[in-house]
Amino acid sequence: MKKGPRFKPSAPLNTFWRDPDKRGVVYQVLIFSLVLWLGYKTFRTTLANMAAKGISSSFDFLNNEAGFGIDEALPIPLLRGGIAYFIFALAFGLMAVFLLARWRASRGKTIGESTPLVLLSLALIFFLPVLVLHATYDTIETETYTEASSYGSALIVGVLNTLKISVVGCILATVLGFLVGLARLSTNFLVNKLASAYVEVLRNIPLLLQIFFWYFAVLQTLPSVRQSLTWSNLFILNNRGVLLPSPHPTQWFATTLFLSFGVIAGIVLLARHAARVKNLTGRQVPVFLPSLALLAGVPGLAWWILGPPVTFTYPVLTGFNYEGGIALSPEYASLLFGLTVYTSAQIAEIVRGGIQAVPLGQWEAARSLGMNEWQLMRFVVTPQALRVIIPPLTSQYLNLTKNSSLGVSVAYPELVAVGGTAISQSGRAIEIIGLTMAVYLTISLLISLAMNWYNARAKLVER
Repeated sequence: MKKGPRFKPSAPLNTFWRDPDKRGVVYQVLIFSLVLWLGYKTFRTTLANMAAKGISSSFDFLNNEAGFGIDEALPIPLLRGGIAYFIFALAFGLMAVFLLARWRASRGKTIGESTPLVLLSLALIFFLPVLVLHATYDTIETETYTEASSYGSALIVGVLNTLKISVVGCILATVLGFLVGLARLSTNFLVNKLASAYVEVLRNIPLLLQIFFWYFAVLQTLPSVRQSLTWSNLFILNNRGVLLPSPHPTQWFATTLFLSFGVIAGIVLLARHAARVKNLTGRQVPVFLPSLALLAGVPGLAWWILGPPVTFTYPVLTGFNYEGGIALSPEYASLLFGLTVYTSAQIAEIVRGGIQAVPLGQWEAARSLGMNEWQLMRFVVTPQALRVIIPPLTSQYLNLTKNSSLGVSVAYPELVAVGGTAISQSGRAIEIIGLTMAVYLTISLLISLAMNWYNARAKLVER
């Protein structure tokens, strides 16, 4: 019987260049190297062009006297003494909890499964920094900005003002946006149409025009100082801004704060106990009302026994203006109102879309189990809607933070406005613009990191 031709085995297919994963690594390394080389060449060319025009490039000017004033200047905490110890304790606690979470994850478990580890995490993140702050409170040093301060101090004041408007704006826009988003889903005709009008009007008018509206059409038309609108001396409104009582901690503030953190730890344990009982028996253990009672009762009892942890200084009319209290300038108030209402309209649509993304069968199944509307929203709708809400909500927080740079239009001294003044005074445009970009990039990355972590915790995990 004649045998067929014999073939030699071909070369193996898993050689280096035939492996797509290995090729991909090589291509990425080459592209990354090209980007680094282009960045280096651009940097060198920029320095050479600046040197040819006699423009020096350094950050030594940050120590020079600024020579211009800033109306709204928060105290600058100096990174030594109590502030340095507090930051170190907070960083140590966060790093320790992160490593603890990674160690538990390597064993297929989480920190939340162990009560002692939950208490340890709370102690590391909350109790340790507060204890360090209390122990080193007398060593905290701050700097008050004046015209004789340095450019570096001026830019720090700009950063603090940016954070002041961004943090407060994100909180207010979130609360208002969630309320309006729920109102848009209301079956009440009037509530639904008012919420729809709020969203459609505010999100379709440019943000800059809204800031101008609040500044020129609302706040600048308010009564003068002597005809101020007052409410029990707690809220004073005039064309120079908004005045509120100023809080001042007493000797019992730290004790009350420790008790409050203890209450928070107790509420966490109560919630874990309720979840465990529900999983084992199906019985619902009350959590909300006992938690509310603890939050109000324990600090209130400490207030009654020890005395008030905080005293207030109220604004008083002296001459032609008010003295004392917290003064929110018209520039700050107009920027805050504009950012809050504009962003809340965007968040309202995100909330409405996230809730409507929950399948109708989930609503019907929950109602068939006898859940009331609160339990339906708390245990069924909200956990599923969050996975749709959180990613676009992150974008809104980032947009609000970056849109705070529009404060320059109403002379609010945020980072861009302070940086522009510093550029005109020092002539160091490249350095100041670079620092401004780095600050905004850092803040945005921190917001993204926090929201991505929360998104990972809130997403549904398939079993």
